[in-house]
Amino acid sequence: MQPRLWLAISTLAAMLGTALLEDGVCQAPNGNDGFPGVPGLDGRPGQKGDVGEPGKSTQRTGIQGQKGDVGEPGHPGIPGVQGYRGPYGPPGLPGQPGPKGYKGKAGNILEQPRPAFSASRKSPPSMGKTVVFDNIITNQENSYSPLTGEFTCSVPGLYYFAYQVVSSGDLCLSITKNKEKVVSFCDYNSRELLQVNSGSSVLSLAVGDRVSVSTSPGKGSMIYHGSEADSVFSGFMLFPQTG
Repeated sequence: MQPRLWLAISTLAAMLGTALLEDGVCQAPNGNDGFPGVPGLDGRPGQKGDVGEPGKSTQRTGIQGQKGDVGEPGHPGIPGVQGYRGPYGPPGLPGQPGPKGYKGKAGNILEQPRPAFSASRKSPPSMGKTVVFDNIITNQENSYSPLTGEFTCSVPGLYYFAYQVVSSGDLCLSITKNKEKVVSFCDYNSRELLQVNSGSSVLSLAVGDRVSVSTSPGKGSMIYHGSEADSVFSGFMLFPQTG
């Protein structure tokens, strides 16, 4: 028993020696760990951290889904700026003839102007080469002038002109249009007897055209003046022209 007691005392003395501190305070040895305490309350939220770096793109590994349904149309957009005018296209094909029009009203020839005149020579003034027929027999529309011997067209159309002029010698006459010869007729009378020089023509006239009978002094201009026979110049419209 004594050896065991001595061993216990020695062990206790060694333990007390190690427990001495520098300041000479005696400290007991550390005890065993206690049981964990109750968890504390949550702390306050920390400050927002910095933005992280962008993630790296990776190859898609999923399966592409089916096409979705067509969505509703959106609102019309604002009209854009008008563009430049393009070039003209080629002419189109001719269209189909239109329907036949209604029959027009019947025309009345009495309502249409029909210029006509006839004049003879009595005491005509001298007008150079133009033969003046100063005595009016008829003058519809007043288109013939007994002062100048000219017929002036007021209605475009086809006209018939004729003259019969009595001569006592050689005589050459022409029907002229705007002072230009259209047709010429000559009679040669060596016996100096009264004879008739006649001529006629159909002319197409426009408004303002002038028609007369003229002489050719170099070929003869012996027109008879007297009461035994009359020289006559006449003309009238055959039908009007609108084209």
